[in-house]
Order: sequence, then structure tokens, then C-alpha cells
Amino acid sequence: MHGSFPAPPKRSSFPIGPAAKAFKKRFFPEASAAEWNDWRWQARARIRDLAGLERIFTLSADERDAVGRRSGALPVGITPYYAHLLDREDATQGLRRTHIPTGEEFVKSPGEYDDPLGEDAHMPAPNLVHRYPDRALFLVTGFCSTYCRYCTRARMVGEVGGEWRFAVEDWQKAIDYIARTPVIRDILISGGDPLTISDDKLGWLLEKLRAIKHVEFIRIGTKVPLVLPQRITRDFARLLGKHRVWLSLHCTHPDELTPEVTEALDRLADRGVPLGSQTVLLKGVNDDVETMKRLMHGLLMRRVKPYYLFQCDPITGSAHFRTPVDKGIEIIRGLRGHTTGYAVPHYAIDAPNGGGKIALVPDYLEGREGDDILIRNFEGRLFRYADPGGTVGR
Repeated sequence: MHGSFPAPPKRSSFPIGPAAKAFKKRFFPEASAAEWNDWRWQARARIRDLAGLERIFTLSADERDAVGRRSGALPVGITPYYAHLLDREDATQGLRRTHIPTGEEFVKSPGEYDDPLGEDAHMPAPNLVHRYPDRALFLVTGFCSTYCRYCTRARMVGEVGGEWRFAVEDWQKAIDYIARTPVIRDILISGGDPLTISDDKLGWLLEKLRAIKHVEFIRIGTKVPLVLPQRITRDFARLLGKHRVWLSLHCTHPDELTPEVTEALDRLADRGVPLGSQTVLLKGVNDDVETMKRLMHGLLMRRVKPYYLFQCDPITGSAHFRTPVDKGIEIIRGLRGHTTGYAVPHYAIDAPNGGGKIALVPDYLEGREGDDILIRNFEGRLFRYADPGGTVGR
């Protein structure tokens, strides 16, 4: 029919990219293709200790010592799928540094805290952070399929025990608080990673939240589509689409945009799930304009809108990942005007002690002369813009 487009062909099974296939053959030959593509198998087979790492990677002395010292919160955890993206020899590779501990994460630098955003002080119900007037952060699990070494919630993920519980009865207390607090219209579900929860359990939670009339907007923060793309079964994508949730995807580097990730994102977008990205600016990982541009372009091509570029939070032991704020401004300046505006995220600092997100932008305003403001474009050229009666630039 004129003006119509044929539907894209549907894959009969989840793809295994060439690099992952070679990695699987070498290090997990006992796993069938069906097992490799089963997200539960991937979660069970995670690399979690020194022996598991040394079977695959040539560890530096620093990495070996750091893995041996690590216990409790923020353990080692890497899915076999994601491990294929990490360099097996080079301990300085960016993605490898984000997932294999080094001794630097045991060093506390000035200005670093276990709870840098002051979330614990704003919990009126178990694991529910009510910091902004109309929004609440609902922390529903302490489990992630992979553990990023710069995690803002390192204090509560992994094998923490103690005060951190994520039981359904605690979910209900948080749901009850939301239901009796009509100012809350926006819920961000996070953790840990909510997409590691079973379909039935997550479906129950979403139904409970959707039944609250004043809850208009539900988001889920997740890295699962990037580190465990096999989780995005068609049934699961249908579930998320049914409940009209938005996904905020934690994306780090263009190397993450594999055929498997493309398939997962296609399944979500095809089901009408809006996709946005949140990227943490990390020294030696993604802190240059070309890497960031490739990541943002790759996301747009997969129907993901780049949303935030975050300055790395001052979590205890994260100084080796943090860049000067100047670097973030430099990257935004290198994107704005040099590529499509859709590919330019907001650069923001999540202010300490519950101050909230503060956007930072390059300064294009040069001043004012009379009724004109002086502004400089992405090429560095100066322009006059008539602004009679205005006060900007005075």
C-alpha cells in the first residue's frame, strides 16, 4: 500500500554476536546457546571471585589484592556476556576498570561519603527517598547483575545484610506512603537493578503503583539492557509496555552497543517503552568528545534519547574515576552545535546532601552593550542579539 512500510522481520531467537560467540566457545564451552541466552543462567554464572576472574583475565597485582580485600557491599559481579567486552590482558582498559576492583577504591578522598547524596536522611518509609516535592525514589532491590565500581549506592548493593532489606512487606510500606501522599506524581524505581526482579514480582509492583490515581509517571533506572540484554524477552518488553513505564538506561561506553544490546533495545522500543540514557563521566573511560559522541550517536540510532551526563558522585573510593568539572563542560561544548541537538545530554552534578541535580552548561553569554546581548556560537563567533528591556548580561 502506498505510504506504508513493511514490518521489520522478527528474530526467532536472541542473537549472539561474533565476539560473544568466540568468548563463549573459549571460556564457557559447556553452555548451550539456549543457556547463554537465558538471563537466569547469565545471572547464576556471574564471575564473582578471584578464581573466576583469573580463569579469564590476567590480573595485575593491584587487582588481585583488591579482589582479595573486598567483602560485603559492592562485591565483584560480572555476567559472562558482559565479561566478553573487557580486555583480558590490559588492566587499564576503561570498561575493565569499571568492573574489576583496584586498590584505589579503598582510598577515601576529601569530600567523599558513603551516602554522598544524602538519601538515607530523606526516607519516610523503608527504602523510599522523598527528596523532591513531587517525586520519590523507590529502591526495590540491592541486587545487580554486574557491580560498577563507582556505584553511588555501594553501601546498599550486593551482600550488605544489616539494615538494608528489600522484602515485599517493605515494598508495601513504601506503597502505602505513596498512596497517602498525593503530592507525589512521579516514581523512579531503582536499586540495585529493578530489571533483575522476576516478571511476576515486578508486574505486581507496577500494578500496585498504577492503581494509585495521583501517580502519573513511572520510571525505572537500569543497566540490565547493557549488561544482561538477554533479560529483555518479548514477554518482558510487553509487560513494561503494558504498564507505560519509561526506562532510564545506564550507558557507559560505545563498546556496550553490541548486536545483543541492539536487539534488546529494539524489543523495548517496538513495545512503546520510551528510552532515555544516563551516563556517568569517568576518567580514562569516556572522558573525551569523540568517545562521548560515538556513544550518543549509537544510542540515538537505537532509539534512546541521551538525557543526562553526570559528574561522578563523590562516593567513598571513587576519586580515580572523577574528572574535573571543566572536562564535562568541554565535552558538552564539543557536542553542542557539532552534532544534532538530540545527541547532547544535560551535564549535571547531583549536589551533595540532597541538593538535587544541578545542570551545568558552557557559558555562551559574553555580556551586554545597551539593548544588545553579546553571544558566542559553537564556532567561537560573536553575535549581537537585540534584547531591549532585558537584564541578562548586565
